[in-house]
Amino acid sequence: MEAETIANEGKSLFIEVDGKSYARIPIKTHIITDADKLSDIFSRYAAPVIKDGDIAFVSEKAVACTQKRAVPMKDIKPRLLARILCKFVYKNPYGIGLSIPQTMEMALRECGVLRILLAAAVSVIGKLLGKRGWFYRIAGDKARAIDGPCDYAIPPYNKYVVLGPLNPDLAAGEAANAAGCPVAVVDLNDLGGNILGVSDASIDPVLLLKILADNPLGQSDEQTPIGIIRLISIRKGAI
Repeated sequence: MEAETIANEGKSLFIEVDGKSYARIPIKTHIITDADKLSDIFSRYAAPVIKDGDIAFVSEKAVACTQKRAVPMKDIKPRLLARILCKFVYKNPYGIGLSIPQTMEMALRECGVLRILLAAAVSVIGKLLGKRGWFYRIAGDKARAIDGPCDYAIPPYNKYVVLGPLNPDLAAGEAANAAGCPVAVVDLNDLGGNILGVSDASIDPVLLLKILADNPLGQSDEQTPIGIIRLISIRKGAI
């Protein structure tokens, strides 16, 4: 099997969805920073391995980093409201979310104080009813996409807060022009995901989420922010 068709550790290369089989090929890159251009990354790493019919996808974190949306923890000064609200946020095992003052502060800046306060109030009602996830339904994708620092992140991003990407549809379009295939910007973790942007209407976000449901790019230090979805034939054994 060619190097570019090796699955990340603990992940499967193949998945069957709605009676069809797909390969999800992770692509290793250098550590992406704000010195990089998304189009250059796709030209260098994705374009050489793209085949007809492929769809490429990229993590929202990688896109955000190229847009200077990664903020060092030391540069974030949380207000009192952020320090209070973060105490009421559920901390899941796959990420910090808004459960620390710095990420909550960035949510207040990104989404606005009133929206976050409303989301917090609705969240309290949800908890009384035994329901989770109501906070992010109100706060929206901008809040959901904020990633806090974690031990398993690749340095220096283990000490950064990364915001959601700006204009993800536009970013997907720029990447698609460089890759030579449709591109989606995705926000995935081991609990689920969202499609934040697509390059064109040929991409079905519902189908895409089914294909990527197990987060084939990984959640740790894989350094594979880009992937390729390829419809395959198991019978022929070829991808």
